Amino acid sequence: MTVRPQPGRPAASRSSRPVVLGQNQYGKAENRVVKITRDGATHHIKDLNVSVALSGDMEEVHYSGSNASVLPTDTTKNTVFAFAKEHGIESAEQFGVHLARHFVTSQEPIHRARIRIEEYSWERIPASDANSRFIGADEVKHSFVRQGQETRLAQITYDGERWEIVSGLKDLVVMNSTNSEFWGYVKDKYTTLPEAYDRILATQVAARWRFNWTDDEQRMPQWETSYRQVKKHMLEAFAETYSLSLQQTLYQMGARIINHRAEIDEVRFSLPNKHHFLVDLEPFGLKNDNEVYFAADRPYGLIEATVLRDGCEPRIPEDLTNL
Repeated sequence: MTVRPQPGRPAASRSSRPVVLGQNQYGKAENRVVKITRDGATHHIKDLNVSVALSGDMEEVHYSGSNASVLPTDTTKNTVFAFAKEHGIESAEQFGVHLARHFVTSQEPIHRARIRIEEYSWERIPASDANSRFIGADEVKHSFVRQGQETRLAQITYDGERWEIVSGLKDLVVMNSTNSEFWGYVKDKYTTLPEAYDRILATQVAARWRFNWTDDEQRMPQWETSYRQVKKHMLEAFAETYSLSLQQTLYQMGARIINHRAEIDEVRFSLPNKHHFLVDLEPFGLKNDNEVYFAADRPYGLIEATVLRDGCEPRIPEDLTNL
């Protein structure tokens, strides 16, 4: 008969250990949940990638292997799917709030929950009137095409008292084909870049913004409206700024958001400069009048900065890959 060893503390006390446990967390990452809401013949889709990270009184499982305080990661996965049914998915942020509150309030050893969500957007496929009548489907409201503009992001953190909600997006590719210059920069013996007085400005926006909603006594933001408006102001600032540098454009994008959205105190951008270089067509006897470009994918300039409401402290990490 096989006898399993019982978890227990080693003979040496924790204080005598040469090493101690530092920050730790656990959970189930990248739970892919798709929620279909059927409003009669009209369907609506929410497509999320949800990652759960829990922390609290977890020293014993690391030191001795005792799982007495451990909620299985499989249970956290099941909770994500069950909550999609029980609470629905009104928005990525609201869904994350439901999950974070549940894990912290239902499990005594868990003191902090962090929910990270990516949302993938879909739009309805319109059907031609002629074809829909021909096939007998007068109103096609259940066919969708995946939108390719950007991935929406949200991180919801709760410690039982205070909330921190950071939303954002990534992979939003934008371009201005003119109204951009770059000149007057520092030059040394290694500088070969010619000054540009009419250039393409393109970038792939990664952005995060932090809400000033921190406790349940405050009025909760309208998450869906806020996301749409933030994206709107971001794009308007990009389009309307006559740019002398990508840094200038970045600041205008952040300032436009802060000035128009009272619920947001901080915006962090990471903007790779997607360089477009004029192609030399003179060897072919052709003049290139700002018409033909080579799109270089690497190396690229990487411009990053935080824009804050005056008097607020930065909380979004400088490295967005850690968020």
